[in-house]
Amino acid sequence: MTITPAEFEFQLLNRDGNARRGVIRTTRGEIRTPAFMPVGTAATVKAMMPESVAATGADILLGNTYHLMLRPTAERIDRLGGLHKFMNWSGPILTDSGGFQVMSLADLRKLTEEGVTFKSHIDGSKHALTPERSMEIQRLLGSDIVMCFDECPALPADRDRIADSMRLSMRWARRSRDAFGDRPGHALFGIQQGGLEEDLRAESAGALKEIGFDGYAVGGLAVGEGQQAMFGCLDYAPGQLPADKPRYLMGVGKPDDIVGAVARGIDMMDCVLPSRSGRTGQVFTRLGVLNIKNARHMDDPRPLDENCACPACQRYSRAYLHHVFRSQEIISSMLLTWHNLQYYQDLMAGMREAIAAGGFVAWQAAFHRDREQGDIDPL
Repeated sequence: MTITPAEFEFQLLNRDGNARRGVIRTTRGEIRTPAFMPVGTAATVKAMMPESVAATGADILLGNTYHLMLRPTAERIDRLGGLHKFMNWSGPILTDSGGFQVMSLADLRKLTEEGVTFKSHIDGSKHALTPERSMEIQRLLGSDIVMCFDECPALPADRDRIADSMRLSMRWARRSRDAFGDRPGHALFGIQQGGLEEDLRAESAGALKEIGFDGYAVGGLAVGEGQQAMFGCLDYAPGQLPADKPRYLMGVGKPDDIVGAVARGIDMMDCVLPSRSGRTGQVFTRLGVLNIKNARHMDDPRPLDENCACPACQRYSRAYLHHVFRSQEIISSMLLTWHNLQYYQDLMAGMREAIAAGGFVAWQAAFHRDREQGDIDPL
């Protein structure tokens, strides 16, 4: 099927239980789902070149409205040709709205019906974010998928606080939709809120569907509630959203979180974990997580994972990776981040193949069985 430049389309290709395989078609390329989006907070995936990120199999990156509006500013990026040109990434980019970072990072923030005023965590300068300003910033950045401006309260929180926050976010969603306007080739996603309350989630989903969006996110999870509670919410929340649109779980996560989310109907995820962990020596493999700084790797000539095609595994030993990490060499962050991102993309590819073949349940069992086995025995 050919598409015109104005189109944004989600095609659901296969279902296996609640797990879904599909493709999102954008003017900048296709996004295979389930998809994991590496996080390029400040217009870079830390320790990675853009072409290296693409080599792992990533179809789309995430950029951050809050960080980019503060430095180097959205207006400057716009003058320099937009975020894609600025960071040398030709594929799709999703930008979050900035709301979560305002709540978690900014100082002296003040929340009103209009929006949020806050002081920058960088230099203390004063700023304001409203639904309209968030849409303007994301337009200046030129992102392909734009997120509504919302509020995300930390959990646990009392029901009244969650309900008030959700309804404010729904009013902001309407304002975001109005401010986004008609932008052919660009998509706007709404964000479901409601904490762990099923009826509030349903109310939020109803409000979003009435407004109408190109995709829908499950927001307000992975904020301290724990995996069991998150999965309990995901047992019903994705099903409250339209089945013919992409479903995006924001800020998730660990490999078993991702697999559990896909099993419950999620199509897209993002998290800083693989890149951040790479910089701290935490390595994800099919046999679980290992710490390269541990002395057991000091004399080990074997790769991190003999089945991984990344440069860290194909060209370097555990002993070398242990050495450069302990020596605080920059190549350590580069190689371990590449490996972790490769692992995450291989994980997504494995799930897509399993869903297409109707074997997701068996694949999921093998995934957990391998991780329970643990790392290879030391020499």
